[in-house]
Amino acid sequence: MIWQVEALRYGTRAGGRTRSDSFLFDDHADTPHAIDYFVWLLRSGDRTILVDTGYDAEEGRARGRPIDLDPREALSRRGVAVEDVEDVIVTHLHYDHAGGLHLFPGARLHLQPAEMAYATGPCMCHDALRHPFTGAHVCEAVTRLYAGKVVFHEGAGQIADGVEVHRIGGHSKGLQCVRVRTEAGWLVLASDATHFYENVHAGKLFPIVVDAEAMLRGFDTLRALASAPDLIVPGHDPLVRDLFPEVGPEAWRLDRGPSKPVPGL
Repeated sequence: MIWQVEALRYGTRAGGRTRSDSFLFDDHADTPHAIDYFVWLLRSGDRTILVDTGYDAEEGRARGRPIDLDPREALSRRGVAVEDVEDVIVTHLHYDHAGGLHLFPGARLHLQPAEMAYATGPCMCHDALRHPFTGAHVCEAVTRLYAGKVVFHEGAGQIADGVEVHRIGGHSKGLQCVRVRTEAGWLVLASDATHFYENVHAGKLFPIVVDAEAMLRGFDTLRALASAPDLIVPGHDPLVRDLFPEVGPEAWRLDRGPSKPVPGL
């Protein structure tokens, strides 16, 4: 199957954020550096898959990071209702990727077992490791598990013909990327395996890291999985909006490849 892939932006953060928040050991640490928040919509025929859920307004208020658009409204603008989403690939359980699980109560969740074990295990006794997670989101994943609505993929797995997940780790123990067959070739939705183009293409570590070696190895894995380096799509880079064609309000089409050269390639 060939898939159409769209990036839907539900939020952004610029004020008070610098390159030190994006890159370890950076030479320009005090330079302002914005971040975008996306979910990704996959469609082929009558099949619809959502990659990550974003977070809702309540979570935004709790963290002082308001969103611009409810993820459900972002989907509605693309003609997709909540009940149309039967499968949600959860790249990892951090709040900005799994904070909207409750918004899609009927969906199956696709997770790495390492991520569930990490988010419910002794590592969460440490504030620094627990901070990107919210207990209610993790509890929602556990509740969905007991309802028979979680599918675990150990390492690599196939969600549908032309849609695969691959464990990367690094940023979170069970972080997985998503490999999608498109008309441009194999496209990789990296999620937080590379927050920005600069992470993967310049080999720069993101500061929230559980395993630095795994993060660096993950950059090689992303390159191996994608048909071309410019088909690696980072999880939070505002450059995505400049490089890919806009197809609607806060929506950019990815499956035909970028319409401009990717910086650093």
